[in-house]
Amino acid sequence: MTLTELIRFDLIQFGFKATDKKDALNKLTDMLVEKKVITTKDEFLNALLEREQLSTTGVGDGIAIPHAKASCFDKAMIIYAKSDEGVEWESFDSQPAKHIFMICAPANGADEHLKALSTLSTALMNPDVKGRLDKATTKEEVQSIFEDFVKSTEEPKKEPEDESTKSDEKRKYIVAVTACPTGIAHTFMAAEKIKEAAKEMGLDVKVETNGQIGVENKLTKEDIDRAEGIIVAADKKVEIARFDGHPTLFTKVADGINKPKELIQTILDGKASIYHHKGDEGSSEGDDGESVGRKIYKYLMDGVSNMLPFVVAGGILIALSFFWGINSFNPEDPSYNKFAELLFVLGKLSFSMMLPILAGFIGRSIADRPGFIVGMVGGILADPSILGLKSEAWLSYTPSGFLGALVAGFLAGGIIIVLRYAFSWIPRSMDGIKPIFLFPVVGSFIMGVLMLFVVNAPMAFIMTAFKNFIESMSGGEKVVLGFIVGSMMAIDMGGPINKAAYVTGTALVTTAGTAGSDVMAAVMVGGMVPPLAIALSATISKKLWSQAQRGSALVNYVMGLSFITEGAIPFAASNPLRVIPPLFLSSGVAGALSMVFDCKSKAPHGGMFAVLVGAVSNPIMYIIALVVGTVMGALLLIVSLNLGKKKEN
Repeated sequence: MTLTELIRFDLIQFGFKATDKKDALNKLTDMLVEKKVITTKDEFLNALLEREQLSTTGVGDGIAIPHAKASCFDKAMIIYAKSDEGVEWESFDSQPAKHIFMICAPANGADEHLKALSTLSTALMNPDVKGRLDKATTKEEVQSIFEDFVKSTEEPKKEPEDESTKSDEKRKYIVAVTACPTGIAHTFMAAEKIKEAAKEMGLDVKVETNGQIGVENKLTKEDIDRAEGIIVAADKKVEIARFDGHPTLFTKVADGINKPKELIQTILDGKASIYHHKGDEGSSEGDDGESVGRKIYKYLMDGVSNMLPFVVAGGILIALSFFWGINSFNPEDPSYNKFAELLFVLGKLSFSMMLPILAGFIGRSIADRPGFIVGMVGGILADPSILGLKSEAWLSYTPSGFLGALVAGFLAGGIIIVLRYAFSWIPRSMDGIKPIFLFPVVGSFIMGVLMLFVVNAPMAFIMTAFKNFIESMSGGEKVVLGFIVGSMMAIDMGGPINKAAYVTGTALVTTAGTAGSDVMAAVMVGGMVPPLAIALSATISKKLWSQAQRGSALVNYVMGLSFITEGAIPFAASNPLRVIPPLFLSSGVAGALSMVFDCKSKAPHGGMFAVLVGAVSNPIMYIIALVVGTVMGALLLIVSLNLGKKKEN
């Protein structure tokens, strides 16, 4: 697919006017609906606005490239609008956008269009293309401009005779890496700007791009060793361990577009710091300037996301063992079944890994592999019984559980950071022994002392007090709590608020044991409602969702019954203001009803399967709570989305 095949020359707009970029995107999406390119604009418009919140798509020099994916497109296309006065786009150079190229990409289509989209970025950096666009007044002229550019890029280039070797010896050489969150436009524009600047400054250059189509023009060891320095203009993770010992300048992708000469000059002036690779750190995501709170949140989410698979596997295996009876895993119970015991033991083993994995991955996100090892030790010490450790006199304490593991994860990162500083006097030739010997050994000892004699007692007290507080609730308090945790599952459906509710329920079910947790039951039913409500709404009202969404809407029956809330995300993202409030209310009601019916879950996952095998008490009433929440959610969705369509018309 070539660039000229992507641009819809028949939809080009001249004399385009808009008060700001939001108004411009609204008018352009209106035009797509009017021309019957798409049936409704909400999904795509919201996706465009969400992309703008990440960083502006106003790339400077009077150019804006808004872009997003949506299920309403069967194939990729580019819409061009030319504004004589310009539209305020919060561009990198504060100049209004006169040339707006809106990239419309299919949500689940193939990525063959991505190369052509990168070609657009390259074309717009070409002075000849930009100059001709400034003067163009007809669609035919625009088409001719891009056809000429595509032909010029397709013409075979003559290989210079032995020029590379001579050039290598005489000219300075720099390398760069560019990457933006979406990897569609800014990545390639930054690469092109750096190449142009290097050429003007008489330098040889090689730029690696980390875009949607993967890593292209990858830097080799020879490139890195030969270069005067490396520019990393990236807003997402890229591989940086390879730059160890080399002058490396880390910056944002916007700087690669807006001030490439300054970046290159910094390298040439020798002002770029020598990058020293620490431990197993191998990536960078351009998080310079992030707040402490944002970093803590990222560390926590890294631990939680890696912990959840163990919780799910353990919860479902434990739930499976209940098929033969709630106590069928116990050899002393009349319902004992050997296979049930095996399932229960395996599930308990997987579930018990929750705390070490949580602490380990929080530690790893802060301090790489040494942090992971020390964090794992801290997570185990948050509840030593998971390894069958005997309660010796000095080891006798109430397990601190989830809160202790949480603290241990951050402690692990801090311990390794302190140890790196403490052992910084060791010669670099001996750096290899630090991550595999010194840090794990010394760090684990320090972690053990802190967990046993400092952390566990207060964290256990807080955890016990929290559990007792929840258990002391009655009547209306329980109903309110059920509504809160149930509705939290539907606010961001897999995001931090959802995970906060789920982790709370999981922490309580671990302390409740075979008695089960009413909070866990409310959390699970609240998480089942959103996908089920979407599936039911699509069944009742076939025109409620777009044709592309209808098929996946019905799949949500399975996802909802399996307690996979994330199935609702694409539908909520397509129209959050119309979709999330109905789901929020219905999930809250289901959670409140679960509390009213005194339902308790002995398994932290499993959805309807956990109900069928007896892992949830009062199963009939629990199903009623789920049905009420699902029906309520579906009806509210139908009303909300239909009202939205009427307002548009």
